[in-house]
Parts: sequence; structure tokens; C-alpha cells
Amino acid sequence: MNRNHMGSKRRAKMFIQKERMKAGYDVQKDLRRSHKSWKLLAAALGACVLLSACGTTESSDQREQPSAEQTSSASPAAENTNKEETNSAEEDVMITPEHFIDTLMNGSKEDIYNQMSPELKETISLEEFKTSVDSFTEGVTSWEQVTKVKMNNLMEHSWKDQTGTRGIQAYFAEDHQIDGLLIQPLEKHEETDKSFTKTEFQFPMKGEWFVFWGGNDVMSNYHYAHETQRYAVDIIRTKEDSSYQGEAAVNENYYAFGEPLYAAADGTVVEVKNDIPDNTPGVMNAEEPAGNVVVIDHGNGEYSITAHLKEGSAAVKTGDKVKQGDLIGQLGNSGNSSEAHLHFQVSDGPDLFTSRSVQIRWADQSQVLTRGNTFQGLPE
Repeated sequence: MNRNHMGSKRRAKMFIQKERMKAGYDVQKDLRRSHKSWKLLAAALGACVLLSACGTTESSDQREQPSAEQTSSASPAAENTNKEETNSAEEDVMITPEHFIDTLMNGSKEDIYNQMSPELKETISLEEFKTSVDSFTEGVTSWEQVTKVKMNNLMEHSWKDQTGTRGIQAYFAEDHQIDGLLIQPLEKHEETDKSFTKTEFQFPMKGEWFVFWGGNDVMSNYHYAHETQRYAVDIIRTKEDSSYQGEAAVNENYYAFGEPLYAAADGTVVEVKNDIPDNTPGVMNAEEPAGNVVVIDHGNGEYSITAHLKEGSAAVKTGDKVKQGDLIGQLGNSGNSSEAHLHFQVSDGPDLFTSRSVQIRWADQSQVLTRGNTFQGLPE
């Protein structure tokens, strides 16, 4: 199997996150027992996870979930089985991302189901899928595309309905197999969406970066569902729609790994963790969700949390006074992280899991840190 194909298959497994996938499987079990409406699908129809990152403790339901690396659900054996099961009628039908919504609303749901990965089919039957989708889309008159992202040979498309209260995300491999599917209600938090930090922050890295998770809805930013991480962003570095080159299981092959991190604003360092080993990409450390971390008190009850630093790279210690732009460490892959990336947020307290996330006021208002966008950090 060539690297690109293997990469697309592994990556389909990390876009949505293990905790969400677990919730999706639990929901499917309930659905089989009760045959109720789409609301029972709440968390997910799918089993694909793409950047799995920080989050919370094992017992919490707020685990973070970014990663562009590992995305595929199917092993070579599973892929062969799937191909063997594909009959000639199915081969004649190919649902592309561009036609997915129209097919879901007006075409054959069976065609969509036939294009799902074996893992997805294991979570829900065809009849349950049809019933759930019919209930979910009842009353919907139109869909607006929210994201269209290609990363590591996996394509993500997401849409919200005309009321902004229902959303669909679909993940396609290069051969158009549907490796992940998520339908869910959408909730807005308008009051906190409009409340920004008093401190003005600069992005804490140099050069060009890609927003893997960021924005004010759960389709653009899975953190948004959780008050403690609602306005967090997960950032990776990419080249030619990929976050790494060569072997996917090597940290040094990720473009973001080892990149310097800087203080986003003046303040006092109140917490440093520096001794947590970096993960092998795809293997996460749920015992230490944030991994190596630097927390800075910027005054006004605002604390920046820079997580997933490289082991031993912290350049500051607790009590240090820092100026905006001072070196604080290097980006790594420690904690509940599936690949090298930056988790950055500002909270109203120093603890990642008990404080509330606050919308960040960035110094450069011309750039929007929402999912799928590329932006310029500090000048190199």
C-alpha cells in the first residue's frame, strides 16, 4: 500500500476524536434498542477522528479532539472485504462530496449507505440510517456549506440548515469512501461569542499556519460544545494539504514539531509542566490531557494556556515575568494529542478544565482563525 493511501485511511480516524467516536457507538446501541429519532444519534453516526488533542481527564466528557494524522478506520483486510462486498450496482453509483447533500435530501440514501466504510456500517443498519436521516432532515428547506477542508488525503465537508440549528459533517477518502459521518443539533452561545478578552494577543508562533479547529460552532471547532474550551484553537503547519512528510509515526516528520512558541502577551508564568514524553503520533496520553504546558497570567482575570509542548523544551519557569514575543518553549506532541499541534486558549482562570474559555481579541483583526483557514503568525 503506498504512503498516500495509507495516510488517507489512517487520517480518517482522527478527525472527530475518540471520545466523540465512543459517544457515537453508545448512541448507536441505544438507537438499535429504541428506534427513536435522529436525536439519539446526537454525537455521531461516524467513526472517524482526525486530530485528537488535549481534552480532559479520562472520566470527563470534554476530551479535546484535533489531529490531522491518523485517519483511517479500515485495515487492508477490511478494505479488501469491503471491495469484495461491493456489487456491480454499487460500483455504478459514486456519491461525491459536491452531490452528497442533494443525494441525502432527494436521492437514494441506500447509495450513501453503500459508500460508507465497513466500520460505519457496523454502527448502524441501513433502515436505522434511513429513519434517522428522515427525522433529522424533516422541515429542512436548504443547507449552507460551513467547511470544505482537504487534509492528509481526507476531504471534510460540513453544512448547516437554514435555521442554523442542525449540522452535517461528512468525511471522504480519496476513493470517495465515506469514512465518517456526523449529524447533530447546533447550539449557539451568543452572549459569550460577543465577549472578548480585554488583553490583546498576538499569535504565539512565527510563519504560516493552518487552523485545524477554530470557530464559533461545533462543526468548525469541536471545542465549542464545552464551556471550558469553547474558544480554543488547534493549529498545525501544512505543506501541500498535508501536516507531515514521510513516515506518519515519526514526530520529527510533522512540520509543526519543534517549532518555537512565544508569549502571546505580557504576563507572569503561573504554571509550567515540562517532563511529559512526546507521544508516538496516534498514541495519546489521556492521563495528562494538556501534556507539557505553559500558563501565563495576563491580568484582568485572563490566562493563556499553551498546551502540548515538546518534552524538555519549556524556556520559562513559574514566577517568570514575560513580554509579548518572549520564547516560552517548542511545539510538541505531548498529552492527549495525536500529532504535533498547538492548543491555545485564554481562560478566566489558570486551570484548563475548571475555568471558562474566553473569546480571544487578536491584535491582527484582518485574519480569521476559523477551521480551514491559513494565516500568518509573527514575522519570521
